[in-house]
Amino acid sequence: MAIILNIETSTKNCSVNIAENGVVLAIKELNNGNYSHAEVLHPFIEEVLQKAAITKSQISAIAVSKGPGSYTGLRIGVSAAKGLCFALNCPLISIDTLTALSYAISIEKGFIVPMLDARRMEVYAAIFNSENVNVRDTKAEIIDEGSFAKELEQSKVYFLGDGSEKCKQIITHKNAVFMDEKFPSSREMASLSYLKYKISDIEDVAYFEPFYLKDFIVIQEKKKKPTF
Repeated sequence: MAIILNIETSTKNCSVNIAENGVVLAIKELNNGNYSHAEVLHPFIEEVLQKAAITKSQISAIAVSKGPGSYTGLRIGVSAAKGLCFALNCPLISIDTLTALSYAISIEKGFIVPMLDARRMEVYAAIFNSENVNVRDTKAEIIDEGSFAKELEQSKVYFLGDGSEKCKQIITHKNAVFMDEKFPSSREMASLSYLKYKISDIEDVAYFEPFYLKDFIVIQEKKKKPTF
């Protein structure tokens, strides 16, 4: 029996669940438009454990969404996961954020393009087929009228994630389908983390770092001119 705590904080959706053999026993999520992960993550962990009647000592592994995504969000999630792994002496499992997001929908034919907002008209995106097999690696890319043209000419392309909203006015091909209100969630992580657990696909807790894809850039506020 594998009891895995799954943590997803790569976007504004803070999501935690406890799962047994890949089946979610209890889940708690909050997507209020703010990055409130620092305040709610640990209470969410305690809440799902209580709902599932699971103690921390019963946890077999901790799984965390590794990115890409928000620099701050990823740092909070990974720091919490590593801290729990050290405290409970259990393995750490990392789940690619876009891979998990691709499982948020099910299609019979076509392509799934999970994408996350990366400021302005840039997104983090990957391409999966109808069987959730990655057919193009994750890239940070600027969206224009020619984005995903090859896939759109072949079949329906389903765009999802908080990066897809900015693309609706740019990608207007008849085969483009935009799936609203789909965000990275720990729900889709449960089965993926269990599969990794079964084959001991784990991380080195001491050295593991999130997959940022881009360097963190601090944007300084412009100094206001003094008024006299």
